[in-house]
Amino acid sequence: RRDYMDESGGRYVHVIADGGMGSSGDIVKAIAMGADAVMLGSALARADEAPGKGWHWGQEAHHLELPRGDRVNVGTVGPLEEVLFGPGHHTNGTSNLVGALRRSMATTGYSDLKEFQRVDVVVSPYAGN
Repeated sequence: RRDYMDESGGRYVHVIADGGMGSSGDIVKAIAMGADAVMLGSALARADEAPGKGWHWGQEAHHLELPRGDRVNVGTVGPLEEVLFGPGHHTNGTSNLVGALRRSMATTGYSDLKEFQRVDVVVSPYAGN
């Protein structure tokens, strides 16, 4: 994105992180890596008000003639308000998603999302590769 901004004379390209955003930690990491927004499927499917009642189908499952993908029971953790803004009653990052982002920003000394997107990130090598 930075190279494109330089080449285009300052045109900003928005980045939306999609896929695998199941917990607050995933959201924090995506924003820290530069995402402007995140798409939440399974995270919101855990809300009591979600139409799937704790079940989630990935986008790959949508096809009128060739159903594919898996239906996954992600369970419910509480009302949408609790999932997004808390107070969280779960320690696994499935509730109070916005609060986790705020806390991570405060812990690292950032009060603005644009500043937080430029935080230094250390990538730990995965032993399985």
